[in-house]
Amino acid sequence: MKKNDLEFYDRSAAQWWQPDAKIYALHRLNPLRFQYFDRHLTNWQGLRVLDVGCGGGFSCEFLAARGAKVFGIDRSQSCIATAKAHAATSGFEIDYQYGYAEDLPYADRYFDVVVCVDVLEHVTNWQQTVMEIHRVLQPGGTFCFDTINRTVQSQLMMIWFLEGVVKAIDRGIHDWEKFIKPEELTSLMQQQSFTNIDIKGFSLFGSSPWDAIATFWHYKRTGSLRASITDNTSVMYIGKAEKTARS
Repeated sequence: MKKNDLEFYDRSAAQWWQPDAKIYALHRLNPLRFQYFDRHLTNWQGLRVLDVGCGGGFSCEFLAARGAKVFGIDRSQSCIATAKAHAATSGFEIDYQYGYAEDLPYADRYFDVVVCVDVLEHVTNWQQTVMEIHRVLQPGGTFCFDTINRTVQSQLMMIWFLEGVVKAIDRGIHDWEKFIKPEELTSLMQQQSFTNIDIKGFSLFGSSPWDAIATFWHYKRTGSLRASITDNTSVMYIGKAEKTARS
């Protein structure tokens, strides 16, 4: 079976903004995700923000609605086409480009904020991606991220449960070996002169298999996610880091 099947995102592009599409769950995560980011960035108005791995534009439009000057980049040309079309319909001016996270086509020190969510666990080289994010951030700029921990718990929840049992996402989207431990990401960020690093758990399913089942069926019935920010990073985690002012 193919792992880290990024063609899923190409296949999802045409249905990206449809509420009954599997991919739409990512859109419903944004309110909680940005509640966390807002603890560290209280005003997005006028900030130059890059969304790395923007897909069909969920986070880009969320940010544009807050007054940010938004740029989005993705390796899927189908997703970029969807993002451009939806932004035009929504009345947002967002600069979308096709490209790869490991080779960002932007000048050094160009962005105030770089957002990278649901992405680091999928790229070919996450270390190079983080180094590129550091390069394009202005000194004092903020890196906002979330990703998946490499643990037994994450294998059970993200692959066995989500892909295999309830089939909430297509089988083969994830590759457990590409998941990233928080200490691995923290170590690289420190090497890259990021500072003020903060990491929290990003819980979608609660703390037990019964919580996971109840949470999933609640989502299926209501379209509402019972996600929360916690101290438990064993499955998913969310965080921010700042590029040092002298970098």
